[in-house]
Amino acid sequence: MNNPLIKQIKDLYQQGKSAKKVADVLGIKENKVRYWMRKGKIRARSWSEATYCKRNPEGNPFNIIEQIENHKDLELFFVSIGLYLGEGTKKGKHKVALGNTNPDILNTFLIFLKRVCNVNENKITAELNIFDDIPTNKAINYWSKKLGLPKKQIKYVSIRKSKGGTYKNKSKYGTLTIVVNNSKLKKIILEWCHQTLIDCIVPV
Repeated sequence: MNNPLIKQIKDLYQQGKSAKKVADVLGIKENKVRYWMRKGKIRARSWSEATYCKRNPEGNPFNIIEQIENHKDLELFFVSIGLYLGEGTKKGKHKVALGNTNPDILNTFLIFLKRVCNVNENKITAELNIFDDIPTNKAINYWSKKLGLPKKQIKYVSIRKSKGGTYKNKSKYGTLTIVVNNSKLKKIILEWCHQTLIDCIVPV
């Protein structure tokens, strides 16, 4: 069906606008938009897709690089997927999270998020888990400096009672977890992890 109105509705709807927003833009009633969507066989978004669009009115906060041709970026990709397989959060639909006490590991994952996944730096937050025998501000300053992450993006601090011992040799400044809340990114990273494992299996 070669209908200019259907094409306009489809274009606006695929940009992430709701049926109501499409109606407002075109100056028509919402029920008319839904009528022409049915006539034009424009698939309505599921509840989860609609919620995602509502939370991200300006579109995806990231764009995944489809083809990685640069050797260093390809190396970064596989190292980061390996890190996520070992240390990343697998449960849940929205939270991409990787925690560690080693700033080099966390820096690698941060670069992966920014360079390969094109995640906006403002969408990246962090959670800090420390013992009570180190000042919170000192730990936050340490991680902010090591990762180049603004202090305001360390959103949550959990403080545990110290039991003494030699833990300070390994985690003096606690464990920092890098977090991005995005259902699409979580799904893609888990698919990459799954496919990487499959590709590494060599038939006997």
